[in-house]
Amino acid sequence: MGEFAAGRIPQHEMQSLYDRALRDTIQRFEATGSPVITDGEQTKPSFATYPIHGLETLGPGGVTIPFADGHTRQLPRLTAGPFRYRTYAAQFLDEARKHTRRPVKQAVISASALSLLYPQEDLPGYARDRFLDDLVREAEQDIRRCLAQGASTVQIDFTEARLSVKLDPSKQLLRAFVGLNNRVLERFTAAERKRIGVHTCPGGDQDSTHSADVDYGELLPGLFELKVGSFYIQLASERDRGRILGIIKQHAQPDQRIFVGVIDPIDPEIESPEQVRDRVLEAAEVIPLAQLGTTDDCGFAPFGDDTSTPRDTAFEKIRARVAGTKLAAKALGV
Repeated sequence: MGEFAAGRIPQHEMQSLYDRALRDTIQRFEATGSPVITDGEQTKPSFATYPIHGLETLGPGGVTIPFADGHTRQLPRLTAGPFRYRTYAAQFLDEARKHTRRPVKQAVISASALSLLYPQEDLPGYARDRFLDDLVREAEQDIRRCLAQGASTVQIDFTEARLSVKLDPSKQLLRAFVGLNNRVLERFTAAERKRIGVHTCPGGDQDSTHSADVDYGELLPGLFELKVGSFYIQLASERDRGRILGIIKQHAQPDQRIFVGVIDPIDPEIESPEQVRDRVLEAAEVIPLAQLGTTDDCGFAPFGDDTSTPRDTAFEKIRARVAGTKLAAKALGV
């Protein structure tokens, strides 16, 4: 992707590399035994910016996100309206489903993350309220197209949720983010929302985080106000998982699925199936089995230029998740 951006390889060669990476990802994912797979977001520039990549109404100088190791990521800044997505996630889903018969979960970025594109001052002729209306409509379409085109579930990536508490301890920003995302979710029926979930984590990029120092207890009550059917919650890397599980139990509704993180993508050590089993059994003491599932804490390399985790390591970790979950299911008699 770097070579292509620098103009050193042509489009057809880049497409060939994309196709090869996609096939490899899906074949490896299937080989882990995972009942639901993804495309690994292999052809996105990042999990956050795929809808706006190449958009002409963007400029530099947007919100900067600092990571614990000292590096930063900076979003672009919207320069004019109206706001439209350039790419919808269903495009990636279509390509993935050509290579597998397994159920495919499709990730989409949250409306709240993209709301950060709008500058602090109102744009001439394009007020913030108009932008938010356009954003809600586009975010709805991003999810709706994935549901219509056969995604088993759609996962909204809401990594900025925990960061918002760090930026604004009063939680006004978190409440605004939740409210904006619920404006999108309210456009779906109750049955459709059962196929929609939300993912939260303290960020993951180049083996670093942006908000792991924020107490989960400050986030989770607000998170569970989102009108979704599933929650994918980073947990493996938390120091006090038991306390966090208690907070989850207190706020989750009986009809919501809770997928707890049992794999830490930032840790270079590959978890054993037995470690995963024990993490599942720990969660099963608190979360009713009918609601419980497992997931990875975060993406293994959610930005296109992040090469911190080798592909072999990522898939060995996924394999451990699948095997450990099966061991736990056996121990629990389910």
